[in-house]
Amino acid sequence: MRKIYSLLVIALVFISCGEKKTVSVENLVSTGSLKELIAKKKEITASLEVINKDLEAINSAISEKDSVKKLPLITTFIAKETVFNHYLELQGNVKTKQNILVYPEMHGILKRILVKEGQRVSKGQLLAVIDDGGLGSQVAQMEINIALAKTTFERQQRLWDEKIGSEIQFLQAKANYEAQQNSLNQLKSQQAKASIRAPFSGVIDDVIKEPGTVVAPGQGSEIFRVVNLNNMYVEAEVPERYITSITKNKEVKVSFPVLGASLVSKVRQVGSFINPNNRSFKIEVPVKNKDGNVKPNLTAKLQINDYTDAKAVLIPQSIISENASGEQFIYVIKDKNANQEATAERIVIVTGKTQGDLIEVLANLPVGTEIIEEGARSVNNGQTVKVINK
Repeated sequence: MRKIYSLLVIALVFISCGEKKTVSVENLVSTGSLKELIAKKKEITASLEVINKDLEAINSAISEKDSVKKLPLITTFIAKETVFNHYLELQGNVKTKQNILVYPEMHGILKRILVKEGQRVSKGQLLAVIDDGGLGSQVAQMEINIALAKTTFERQQRLWDEKIGSEIQFLQAKANYEAQQNSLNQLKSQQAKASIRAPFSGVIDDVIKEPGTVVAPGQGSEIFRVVNLNNMYVEAEVPERYITSITKNKEVKVSFPVLGASLVSKVRQVGSFINPNNRSFKIEVPVKNKDGNVKPNLTAKLQINDYTDAKAVLIPQSIISENASGEQFIYVIKDKNANQEATAERIVIVTGKTQGDLIEVLANLPVGTEIIEEGARSVNNGQTVKVINK
């Protein structure tokens, strides 16, 4: 081939030298008229046609006399049916429904904090105490009054049972006793707000206020953040086109790139609302957190099987080319002889879903076809090739 190119260059040099020595091609391009350029083009084109015919004759003679064929070397594989599982890949964030800020329910001075950051607590455990502003004394006084009201009521009841005294005295004693009981219950309920308790079992993630701080119900008075890392889940948004394939109890592969860990779970909940802004719906996938390494807002990757074909034909994406019409094609071989020589044939295919480096072929590729793999992008349609499969 190098000899052919050399002959072509030499021929062009002779053609150029055969012209008027005073006018070079370079000068003609820069200063020549349109008529002169067209004439020069026709002259060179005619010369090239003669050279091409000579080259074809030389190539033919070389092929006849060359006993050693230099054929493109390729490898092949056979198209087979296989089970194809396609997975929808999503990114989500880890969340927990038990991640809250604990606020005071009454106004007062924060007297004591009984826990520290990182401490595990149980539901109902006392976390802090607020000065109750004298409610304790009021409760004690009310209990004394109730004891007296109870004694009075019990005596009036015995008298009334013995038909002694008036009914109105008995009813007044009863009403007084019950009213004071209700008042005591209200005071105790108010006093209980001075004790801040854990709303659920979890970990004290943050202690926000210090003892001696004046606190009150409302924004800005957060005292603790309590988090339960046992009830974790991944929330992800799924495009609406998968609404029929992503359903409750669908198996999910969950991986945490930062942790280098993965697990298998199932879709716990599928949202019933499609977000009009991004045309997606939410799903929840519960995750186990035995080691406590999974934290809220950690990034997770989800793989959900949305399509399965038990008789799919898969090929590497790297061997597919595309023509000017946008059609995808590959090369197969036919007429293979005993010397492993064959003819490359281009076939247009129809492809489907991809998974990793593989793509599903939906049409025009029968099972058993021998497909060119290595060398697929360096052969031409109808070219003779040599198969060197190991």
